[in-house]
Amino acid sequence: MNILSTTDLLPGYHQAVLPEALSFTVQEKEYWCILGENGAGKSTLLKTLLGLQRPLSGKVTLNTKGIGYLPQQTPIQMDFPASVKEVVLSGCQARQKGFAYRKEEKDRADAAIQKLGLNDLQKRCFRELSGGQQQRVLLARALCAADRLLLVDEPVAGLDPKVSEELYELLNSLHQEGMTILMVTHDLNALKYCDHVLQLGQEIFAGKKEDYLHSTAGQRYTEAHV
Repeated sequence: MNILSTTDLLPGYHQAVLPEALSFTVQEKEYWCILGENGAGKSTLLKTLLGLQRPLSGKVTLNTKGIGYLPQQTPIQMDFPASVKEVVLSGCQARQKGFAYRKEEKDRADAAIQKLGLNDLQKRCFRELSGGQQQRVLLARALCAADRLLLVDEPVAGLDPKVSEELYELLNSLHQEGMTILMVTHDLNALKYCDHVLQLGQEIFAGKKEDYLHSTAGQRYTEAHV
């Protein structure tokens, strides 16, 4: 089943960030890595898929309501003065009816905390945590919003290799449980987890990872970033 598709999509602010319109389809339970140089439009594309930014042309079709989003970390996010439990629970805001969280939303947050191994941290202040711990908390927050689709933007930026690998393993376990994932990354180590690749830039590719690694675009990009 198609969970997301684009048709002749040109993301951008005042001008297009891609050399040509983008059309691709994501099936349910697929895992996509989105690659490209800085300025290639990767984060802009995610915001367009989420409806946070209007495309210059074309359209996005979504066949799911609950979408989890893990954006790039910013200094403001890292200094957020709230407990881990409060940060995770805030991911349920889109589901919230009225001014207070219902039991089902609190249960959803508790389940996300349990799944990501945050039980011992849930009363800690978010800004006191390490970078890796903060990313796990923000991933739990995204899970509260996600039904079947998770969009992730540079999740291991600034993290050491060991912590990066742990976060990749967490994402992979979510994928194995049936979550569809689109992840923006510069890290070629992430390719071992995905099954599809979208490369943006002067050369555009959208398709299966095996085909990408044997394509001219894939060989050029991977050789340049070894």
